[in-house]
Formats: sequence, C-alpha cells, structure tokens
Amino acid sequence: MAEKEKITVRFEPRTVRRCDQWIAEANCKSRNEFIEKAVNYYIDRLMAEDADSLPRSISVALDGRLSQMENRLSGLMYKVAVETDMQNGIIADLYSIDDDDLRKRRAESVKNVNRTNGKIRLEDHMRGEDDSLWLD
Repeated sequence: MAEKEKITVRFEPRTVRRCDQWIAEANCKSRNEFIEKAVNYYIDRLMAEDADSLPRSISVALDGRLSQMENRLSGLMYKVAVETDMQNGIIADLYSIDDDDLRKRRAESVKNVNRTNGKIRLEDHMRGEDDSLWLD
C-alpha cells in the first residue's frame, strides 16, 4: 500500500455529522476513508466536464461491460470454430479436392460470407433453405 500524506482539514460541525452518518452506507471504515472517497468522487465529476477524459467510475463501468462483451464474443467465436471444423471434417471425409478447386471454393466462400454478413449455416444449406447463396 502506498504511503499516504497527512494533511489537516477543518469542517463545520454539521459537515462532520453528515460524514459520520454516511460512513457505514458508503462501506467505509473511517472518516479518513470516507473523505478520501468523497474527494475522489468530486474530482471524477470535475474530470467528466473535461471532454478529453472519463471519470474513473465510468471507466470502470465501461471496462466491466467490455469484459462481458469480450466473453460473449469469445463464446460465439468458439461456436463458429466448432461449426467450421465440423464442416471441414465432413467435406474432407466425402471428397478429394485438388489445390486449384480448393482455391476456387475459398474465393466463392469469401464472396458468400461477405454477401450474407457471415450468416451461413451448413444445416440451412443442406436443407435447401437458402440455395440462392450457393448458385454460381
């Protein structure tokens, strides 16, 4: 823990009473901790008025939301990888494709994925639900 600098602060008695009333509510163990939290909060509010920076509380909240989104995207990417591996395994078991045909298929697949924003599933193609995507 970093060493703290000791300063003297004087408050009106009413302000001290108000601090004491809110110490427990703010999950603080002492007046010192409460006052430090209050000062940091006020500094964050002042910084919020500066368009070039975000207050710590907002930054922490954004970091938390971004972490949740990252976890969600990781899960979705995992599902896509499983889907792709399944398709590749099925195709490899069924066909022997030379390098030239493989390059042509890759180019066609890139075009199809771009056209549909990546919303292509093997099951949909096998059921004929969206054959227009695969026609030459």
